[in-house]
Amino acid sequence: MATLAELTVQILTQRMAKKEMSLDEIQQEMVTISTMIKAIDEGTLQEPAAESAAEVTKPQKINLKQYFKKDEVVCAICNKGFKTLKRHLTTAHAMKPGQYRKQFGIPATLSLAAKSYVESRRQMALEKGLGEGLAKAREAKAATKAAEVPAKRTKAAVPAVKKKAAVPVASK
Repeated sequence: MATLAELTVQILTQRMAKKEMSLDEIQQEMVTISTMIKAIDEGTLQEPAAESAAEVTKPQKINLKQYFKKDEVVCAICNKGFKTLKRHLTTAHAMKPGQYRKQFGIPATLSLAAKSYVESRRQMALEKGLGEGLAKAREAKAATKAAEVPAKRTKAAVPAVKKKAAVPVASK
């Protein structure tokens, strides 16, 4: 069985491979990991439910210019660069793009893809004429939809003032 120090080093090296850390962060992480391993071994580990819930609700602010560059988009979790983040988020972090946006305060209008990649895809679509085909399909759909809609029935106008029926007069 591995010792506490060996387990701590193994976990710490895996974390350092995914994220650059300063010396202070490494030391703090080492203490945290060894404390958790001791607690697991003794059976006294308690779930940090309150702490993790607070982290999820409070979005972390990131510098958008630092993470959204022309040729790459950097993942704020592992600091690796990609052309698009969607696939990376789902495979590496089991996270949906909406959750990622909420966690880091990224506006919905900002694409999770590199600007050069988006522009190259746009140019390719224009060269292939994909926009024209889409416009024709929309026109055809609108024409069939207009032909299927039946004419609306109108109700008879209701008089604004109702007349009271004549009251029969009782004879004496």
